[in-house]
Amino acid sequence: MTASLTLPKSRQRLILAVLMSCSLLIWLDNTVLSTTLETLADPVRGLNAGPAELQWATGAYTLAFATLMFTAGALGDRFGHRTVLVAGLVVFAGSSLRAGYAGDAGQLIAARAVMGVGSALIVPANLAILMWTFSGPARSTAIAVSSTSAGVGMAAGPVLAGVLLDHFRWGSVFLVNVPVVVVALVGIAVLVPNFRSPVRRPLDPAGMLLSISGLAALAYGLIRAGQVADWGRTDVWAPIAVGGCLLAVFVLVELRSRMPGFDPRLLAQRVFGGGNAALGLLLFAMAAVTFYGAFYLQGARGFTPMEAGLAGLPTALGALLGATVGAGLVRRWSLRAVSVPALAAAALAMGTYGLIGLHTPLALIEIMLFVQGISIGTVIGPVTAALIGSLPLDRAGAGSAVTNTVRQTGSVIGIAVGGTVMSIVYRRAIETSVGGVPGPARDRVRVSAEQARHVATEIHRPALARAADDAFIHAMHVGAVWIMLIALLGAAVLAIALHPAGKPAQAVPEPAHDRMVSP
Repeated sequence: MTASLTLPKSRQRLILAVLMSCSLLIWLDNTVLSTTLETLADPVRGLNAGPAELQWATGAYTLAFATLMFTAGALGDRFGHRTVLVAGLVVFAGSSLRAGYAGDAGQLIAARAVMGVGSALIVPANLAILMWTFSGPARSTAIAVSSTSAGVGMAAGPVLAGVLLDHFRWGSVFLVNVPVVVVALVGIAVLVPNFRSPVRRPLDPAGMLLSISGLAALAYGLIRAGQVADWGRTDVWAPIAVGGCLLAVFVLVELRSRMPGFDPRLLAQRVFGGGNAALGLLLFAMAAVTFYGAFYLQGARGFTPMEAGLAGLPTALGALLGATVGAGLVRRWSLRAVSVPALAAAALAMGTYGLIGLHTPLALIEIMLFVQGISIGTVIGPVTAALIGSLPLDRAGAGSAVTNTVRQTGSVIGIAVGGTVMSIVYRRAIETSVGGVPGPARDRVRVSAEQARHVATEIHRPALARAADDAFIHAMHVGAVWIMLIALLGAAVLAIALHPAGKPAQAVPEPAHDRMVSP
């Protein structure tokens, strides 16, 4: 029905707590997986997954997440955001169960893709419900409070994964999602009205298919390059070219649509478009450097999952602190004066991965991770608040999906490119050390440092394990330089987007129409 709804403050706070649990679920899953990658690569304790399969285990989730969010926003406006949120949670829980009992890497990749579908339904609906529940200054406060779930998830995820992996099989890191979903569903059923937009937008199946196929083809070509170490092969450049063309057609189709699910016109605005581009580049760098860090701590340094999780805490705690400090600094100075130097500092911190080795003191690594975390938190929090504040309320679900889609696309490409650079450089570096290794085992050595260490144990050649570690460190150093340059490019883009000559982003006033709710 149509009604003008004002919820009691006590109920608003409870709704915010439920929405934060849903957001926490997404962040927990992302960080838990990064700690699990080394275990999944293990032939004994995991699934014997190669680098390409691990890229797909991460990328399939992000791919579905990135390309379905704008459709999910339209579904929420049409059927109600509570309905879509519940559907997303159910899909997420079911696919988490499937991932937890996957028998091989292919089954895990498929389950992760379905988990991405669930996340794509959850995120836009979550933000839309928050924006309908709160108004005025309370909305900005609610957005800021809700964003802390990211820091909590980043902090708790690696430690939780470490505890689970040290005491249970690897599938437990996915099964832990189920009880969180159950609690969230109970809270939604009791507290959350079924907000919906009075404007029913088309679902845009053409845009959805073009974006999924285009981004999938692009990711396939980039990951395939790492498998074959040859950019000139047809099965490398052809998918990349096809993916680029499909994404170009996707943009053209959306531009010609009267009510597009993903509106590229929003990105033509300098602040909104430039801010999203900068965050996309930052997420590219973060995804790649996280991929490297997981293998560095557990593989090259030999940390247990718990030790690796604890070692990563400075990044999470720094991000949480940065979000709080950044908001205060922006109020005192300006968004540009705070976020641009912070993004540059994050880039330089990621670049220090190019300086660490097998014997670098852990204290120095922890300092680097803390600087990286606080810098990232200082950027993402204030910039996100500025972008979200410019979204029209009656398009909350679809509008926020534009921002999230750009970021997740950056993560997909960052994982694909970062993993490919690591694979190619590692393969070239290890080539001089495979002499005398039996034929089938030689191919395993070339796949990854994880495989090489197991081969070294099997054939009693400790020197091969040391060579694999050195080759991985070299690959990480090369990748860190590219990651740093990408993040610095993001800082430059953000500086241009927030140039004082442009008008600052302002919150769009609430529409005069009544809110559409179903109790």
